[in-house]
Amino acid sequence: MKVTFITRKGERVEAEASPGDRLLEVGQAAGMPLEGTCEGQMACSTCHVIVAREWFGKLPEAVEDEEDMLDLAADVHATSRLSCQILLTEELDGLEVRIPSDSNDAQGF
Repeated sequence: MKVTFITRKGERVEAEASPGDRLLEVGQAAGMPLEGTCEGQMACSTCHVIVAREWFGKLPEAVEDEEDMLDLAADVHATSRLSCQILLTEELDGLEVRIPSDSNDAQGF
């Protein structure tokens, strides 16, 4: 299956994924600046992405803990989610997400 990431510069980056993969790891493997500091424990918002409107309704609703972490993120939109909480399914083949304008991966520093 495929996932498309739209970078801060508007470039489209297609990534290969498999059902059951977490969007966070797919994005990291594709070189996206998704830090994921808490390793998917919903204790940060460094893996924040903006899901394309046409795909947002296909995702399970965010739980309250995820909503709380998104409250701490910058450049939040109505379709913002934490990529660590998106498990890919066949139904999400073709998913498109945008990297927020302020996203930075500090892991390499």
